[in-house]
Amino acid sequence: MCQLCEIAAPTQTSRRRFLAAAACTAASLALAPPVSAKETKSPPKPQNVLAPDAALDRLVKGNLRYVEGVSRRHDFKHEREALAGGQNPFAGILSCADSRIAPEYAFDTGRGDLFVCRVAGNFASDETIASLEYASAVLNVPLFMVLGHDSCGAVDAAIKSLKDNTTLPGHLPSLVNAIAPAVRATEGKGGDRLANAIRQNVIDNVAKLKSATPILSAAVDQGKLRVVGAVYRLTDGKVELVTDAKTAGDVKVR
Repeated sequence: MCQLCEIAAPTQTSRRRFLAAAACTAASLALAPPVSAKETKSPPKPQNVLAPDAALDRLVKGNLRYVEGVSRRHDFKHEREALAGGQNPFAGILSCADSRIAPEYAFDTGRGDLFVCRVAGNFASDETIASLEYASAVLNVPLFMVLGHDSCGAVDAAIKSLKDNTTLPGHLPSLVNAIAPAVRATEGKGGDRLANAIRQNVIDNVAKLKSATPILSAAVDQGKLRVVGAVYRLTDGKVELVTDAKTAGDVKVR
């Protein structure tokens, strides 16, 4: 009999004895180790269990292979079999929906490696944040990257719409509203207007993901999640990091 059960004196009613015993049993079960190691399900891709920094390093190296034209041959058949029962991607990518941007190719990855959310203008909507919360809290993804790109049509449309004070048709104004803060923040700055806004839009959405409470912000604070921003160069396929989750400053990648 445990200490919790012994507290119930013989003079107590049978109901009190039962409640004390039940509480003892519940506590014992909660603290008990797993019955068998077989009950712990191993991840479908063990190589994807990485620390945040290692995950970023893997993305960088994969992009270098892609740029150099030496991408690996991926065994999609066996990957499908391994992933039929689950997934454990090593990175999440918030990318533009532009057809020229394909994160799985750009980082030379296989099935089950990347958790990709795509929307024109690569901005973090409530639905995107919810999807990435799932990736972090349930799939334990250690790294998120907001990936913009050169000549982004969504950002360019936002610049022109705000400049001309025009309203785009259909649901397109929702894209303009989401990208507008980056456009306004770079107004009047030197250099290429579109390039500046594209970069700022990436920076803004990195900050938005890092501060998204309660799930993502907590994961970042605990060191379980790193969030970075980058821009994809259409001419050569190179991905250049522009923000860092720890310093929020520029990062040079060689």
